[in-house]
Amino acid sequence: MANKKLIGRYYEEIACRYLIGNGLVLIDKNSHYRFGELDLIMRDKTCLVFIEVRYRKNSCFGSAAMTVTPQKQAKIVKAAQLWMLAEQLNPEQTEYRFDVFAITGQEQEWIINAF
Repeated sequence: MANKKLIGRYYEEIACRYLIGNGLVLIDKNSHYRFGELDLIMRDKTCLVFIEVRYRKNSCFGSAAMTVTPQKQAKIVKAAQLWMLAEQLNPEQTEYRFDVFAITGQEQEWIINAF
């Protein structure tokens, strides 16, 4: 399990560097909640961005992006709402979106406003 966490952190760092290089600003990462974890929380101009980072060694069983199921999306949304409340941000008055940064083998895919 520790090895999986290290692998996850490694690919989150790759995603973070890529996104910073594309103008996003890191606000927080690896925020844990009862419902799940928020990998990266960044700002894109005035928009708060919750980014789910997914990695798959290869595409034999589908791409990394395919692993963000509706159930996983619901957990991320719930965790994002809790994060905003903890930061005293009103979800109804805050511009935000959910992106996915998927790495399958050597391919990287940044899906803006994924869900």
